[in-house]
Amino acid sequence: MDSNPVLCAAIASVIATNPQQRITFAEFMDMVLYHPEHGYYSSNAVKLGFEGGDFFTSVHLGQDFGELLAEQFLQMWEILGRPETFCLVEMGAGQGLLASHILKYCQQQYPDFFAVLEYLIVEKSPSLRQEQQQRLQDFSVRWCNLEEIPLNSITGCFFSNELVDALPVHQFILEAGKLREIYVTTSKEQGIKGETDSSLAATMSSFVEVTGELSTPRLVEYLDLVGIDFAQSGYTDGYRSEINLAALDWLSIVADRLQCGYVLTIDYGYPASRYYNPRRSQGTLKCYYHHRHHDNPYINIGQQDITAHVDFTALERWGDRCGLDKVGFTQQGLFLMALGLGSRIAALSYQEQSISQLLQRRESLHELLNPLGLGGFGVLVQSKGLKGKQLSQPLKGLIVPE
Repeated sequence: MDSNPVLCAAIASVIATNPQQRITFAEFMDMVLYHPEHGYYSSNAVKLGFEGGDFFTSVHLGQDFGELLAEQFLQMWEILGRPETFCLVEMGAGQGLLASHILKYCQQQYPDFFAVLEYLIVEKSPSLRQEQQQRLQDFSVRWCNLEEIPLNSITGCFFSNELVDALPVHQFILEAGKLREIYVTTSKEQGIKGETDSSLAATMSSFVEVTGELSTPRLVEYLDLVGIDFAQSGYTDGYRSEINLAALDWLSIVADRLQCGYVLTIDYGYPASRYYNPRRSQGTLKCYYHHRHHDNPYINIGQQDITAHVDFTALERWGDRCGLDKVGFTQQGLFLMALGLGSRIAALSYQEQSISQLLQRRESLHELLNPLGLGGFGVLVQSKGLKGKQLSQPLKGLIVPE
């Protein structure tokens, strides 16, 4: 399997300089995905879409996903009283396709809304940012880091599609009934410790797991937050899973920047009771390489995506502590149907297209609804700063069709 030798050497070096000769899995995953030069998302390794990609998202099925989201953003603007500036902050914008679909649709269908739109993109990947800038050069879009956004400055909506699943997670395992953290080290027989020659380290690096005490009390606090107690019956030794502290840190920053408006999070995941079900004994961590998934993060280093499902209970409860009110939680299929996807499917019969085009579009629209795939993704909406009638107006996407 292909791994980036320079990235492997960099990780091995960090392990070698650690007093305990190990790093948390979260640190390992962070370097693998986000190392400034050689991480999967920082280099040109990341491949999105159907042709030669590692994975695809709702955006790659056509413009409908973005256009229906635009319908929801329009209503959010109206609920807030049509402010003179409505800011959309897209976090993790991929190739810029979603932004392109949203902006083009608003420009064509809702010029008044488009005129007040301020579009910000938060993107850590230099290569993806370059692709976004090229694709969106006809629109007024600004790129920034989350931390650069002033506190309480945003009126509008922070939103993300498949962002939180790619944040680095801590891994743990139950041993003798106790919670132990999973760390990453280099295999001892290869004598990597203290190795300073990067080329030699790169050829010798092989990463293995070891267990140890918890790296931070925040891990236990997280489980208390979501109401999970592994002392209960049903959990056996060898049970392992993930804890996403980075998601809480991310949500804290977002909540601090939002003055009035919404946070819309779309991703695959579960409530905590399902996430930490005793029968899901090996967690949710997955690696994606050329549209195939497996569970070994120690191969294809720097060349594959690593993800874990989202614990939506954690986002809800931590958001509450950060001043974010839960507006609603639903599945993507229901969300898009409420925004008009059903009407789009029905209208296909009246459109003049070739049979192949018609079937392809129909298949794409149904893929957005598939409860076993994209349609089963979670959609969490939170708000901050809403008052009076703003609180009582239901969002279109959260209205259950009769």
